[in-house]
Amino acid sequence: MDLGLTGKKALVTGGSRGVGRGIVLALARAGVDVITCYRQDSDAVTSLEHELKEIGGQHHVLRADLADPAQIESLIGRCGELAGHLDLVVNNAGAISHVPYPELTLDEWRRIVDTNLTAAHLVIQHSLPILGDGACVLSIGSKSVEVGIPHRAHYTATKAALTGLMRSLAREFGGTGLRFNMIALGVIETENLHALPAEQRELMVRRYSDKTALGRLGTPDEVAGAVLWLASDLARYVTGATIAVDGGIS
Repeated sequence: MDLGLTGKKALVTGGSRGVGRGIVLALARAGVDVITCYRQDSDAVTSLEHELKEIGGQHHVLRADLADPAQIESLIGRCGELAGHLDLVVNNAGAISHVPYPELTLDEWRRIVDTNLTAAHLVIQHSLPILGDGACVLSIGSKSVEVGIPHRAHYTATKAALTGLMRSLAREFGGTGLRFNMIALGVIETENLHALPAEQRELMVRRYSDKTALGRLGTPDEVAGAVLWLASDLARYVTGATIAVDGGIS
């Protein structure tokens, strides 16, 4: 099915691995010219560049640490130079840690807030002047905001705050035709899961599969499917929404 995305311009933050990588590749295959960023060099960056070259299109993989506001401003400036405008922005880059609340330091709180929330805010704010007509802005959230996760209060707080940010922007900019939505993820199978020792990996897969209605974990491609839909004209009346891509987890 042709979603009418050919020739569109997109920025996906944190696109070298996991969910972000799946989104980048799906957009490229749909004919979108994609700009993505990564924090540090790795084999994943090199392989992503190779895959994008094979797909074809005007794609760019740029280095940017989104914990640094100056680098965010520079990144968006490069997007303007390379693409002219953006039809889609996906705030995917994020950080997570597992810390008992009494031991959560202010530095770690700030690191998670700066990466997950402040960076998304700055990406959106700096992107506003180059967003095209009817552009779509998405932020990747988590179903954890509905239930809470022990030892991840800081992470969950940022995802809840992102939801409020996107809903408020949907109201503020609705008259301009810009759309702002959330995608709330359940447990997605990525290379982080594959890197665990086999016994621990099998335990994690079984535990979380049992919590979902579909009885399995999600994949980056399935998250990308929601992104493609929300970026297309099929979702042109959808804004301020949170779309759950979670397999019916509870």
